Amino acid sequence: MSVSSPVTGGETAIVEQGSLSESPAQSGNGNAANLAYDLDPTVAARASRRPFQSSKLPLGVKDRLLFWLMLGTLHALSLLPDAILYPLGAAGGYIGYLLDRRHLRIGLKNLEIAFPERSPDERGQILRASYVNLGRAGAEYIRLGGFFWRRLKGRVIYRGWDNLASARRRNPGRGAIVLTAHFGNFELLAPAHAMHGHQVSLVHHTQRFMAGDAVMTWVRERAGVEQIRKHSAARAVLRALRADDIIGIPFDQNAKRSEAIWVPFFGEPAATISGLARITMLAGAPVVPAFIVRQPGGRNHAIEIFPEIEQQRTSDREADITENTARFVHAIEEIVRKYPEQFLWTHRRFRTRPRGMPPVYDT
Repeated sequence: MSVSSPVTGGETAIVEQGSLSESPAQSGNGNAANLAYDLDPTVAARASRRPFQSSKLPLGVKDRLLFWLMLGTLHALSLLPDAILYPLGAAGGYIGYLLDRRHLRIGLKNLEIAFPERSPDERGQILRASYVNLGRAGAEYIRLGGFFWRRLKGRVIYRGWDNLASARRRNPGRGAIVLTAHFGNFELLAPAHAMHGHQVSLVHHTQRFMAGDAVMTWVRERAGVEQIRKHSAARAVLRALRADDIIGIPFDQNAKRSEAIWVPFFGEPAATISGLARITMLAGAPVVPAFIVRQPGGRNHAIEIFPEIEQQRTSDREADITENTARFVHAIEEIVRKYPEQFLWTHRRFRTRPRGMPPVYDT
């Protein structure tokens, strides 16, 4: 998700409003815990009283024309059957791998840092598969933004939902942070959750390309995702946690120097925003990792939810912030090591360096 929020230095925060059932239902395949979620009227009434800014954008004539052109293109392409759309997406990803020389160099450098024990050919295969995964995600976005979008609901199941439910039972009234990353089809995560009948909101900062932002907003809101445009998402997140809501935050992007602390990511110092650890300490909220994982065959997904990350809380607040941030980043590293071909390797994760250390990237 390439949308901005001051919570993470450039990402969307997913805010879920409601209460959790204690007994997860079973998904259609019979072996994955699905979400059991009941909207509590008291919680819903409380949420409705919160300050809310409409997500509608005031578009000029040019941006409005671009919006309708882009939306029309999505609908036209979505008329293609899946048997054609998915191979086209995969082919588009492969073509991107062949032509995108700048990001190819970035991806290969990241993979060299992450997997020095693997051969250059093996790292190249991982990067190629990552591009193909992005191409498939693009095909799914066409489906999500066009016709027949509801069929994606049946292609996403949940695994490990009780990990989140258990964390909430251990920390009543404190909400929860769902830690995620640009992994799998990350743009499908919130819409799929909403399509399963669960109210979801996104704390979202408007993009410079207004027509593109409007299309993104339209696609998400049609699926049931509510966007809240705020200039101070950190305060909104803290209020939501204190209201016992659930917030999802991608946490795998480079942070600018003024906001960064350096923690290991694949053994390399990675500039990471400290705000998440500070907020969880203030709110006493649990942090639970969850990622959307593309399944074998390429068309189905599982939202995998892992046990709560134990947080260090001592008398040394700054040391706790650094240690907990490192634990959050390590959780992302673990899922990436398990499914490296589903990670977005072309982001300059090590762009901001500790003073005195040489740059990692040539571009």
